Amino acid sequence: MIHKTWENKETIKQIECVHADAKKFVVHNVLTPGKVYDVKNETEEFYFIIDNTGKIGGFLKDYFKEI
Repeated sequence: MIHKTWENKETIKQIECVHADAKKFVVHNVLTPGKVYDVKNETEEFYFIIDNTGKIGGFLKDYFKEI
């Protein structure tokens, strides 16, 4: 249950959202293009960040670029 402590975990790096145009999922209400987010955890396909709702969310890496 490590995901329950990610909000308090140290930030790994920062990323910038480049788009919120998802084909399959609704992300435009939780991501803002141009906004910088703190990465709390990362896998091969996903970044886990604190999104606009203030909670941890997992998003595909193609919505972001590393800064």
